[in-house]
Amino acid sequence: MMRAPGLFIATAIIFISSISSSVGQTMLIDDFQSNSEQRWRFFADTVMGGVSSGNVEFKTTDDASYARLTGDVSTANNGGFIQIRHELETAPSKDIRGVRLVVRGNNQRYFVHLRTLWTLLPWQYYQAPYDVSSDWQEVRIPLSSFERSGKLLKKVPTATSIKSVAIVAFG
Repeated sequence: MMRAPGLFIATAIIFISSISSSVGQTMLIDDFQSNSEQRWRFFADTVMGGVSSGNVEFKTTDDASYARLTGDVSTANNGGFIQIRHELETAPSKDIRGVRLVVRGNNQRYFVHLRTLWTLLPWQYYQAPYDVSSDWQEVRIPLSSFERSGKLLKKVPTATSIKSVAIVAFG
């Protein structure tokens, strides 16, 4: 069983136009300032018979507002994840080139999952890993770094096709 007791997603989850873009366009997904529980949905592998468990808390301090994902990830019974997911109301601009997170946590590897117009089945997604430490850090993940969950999907997701963003403790 992998313990995931301290993933913090801080201040904002933002799509960024590029790691080194001159365009500078961003699309703010959430700054966790208010009513985030209405926009983010927690779920675990129990939706498919797994036994992982967890929770998400939305917190505001003097320094930041953030989501805190905690739980136990178990691969027993074909399981292996907990996550929080945000369904996008509007598709990102075609100029968006990646995802930007501000994170801290428990020195583990986590993942961002993207679902697109073409990820129709529950087990289809695009995935990119990132590592966290106990210090706040910015993570930038270009769309080209996301790997598809199966060969039926396009190799690289396009920004305009993205329907949801998830933060996942996996494996």
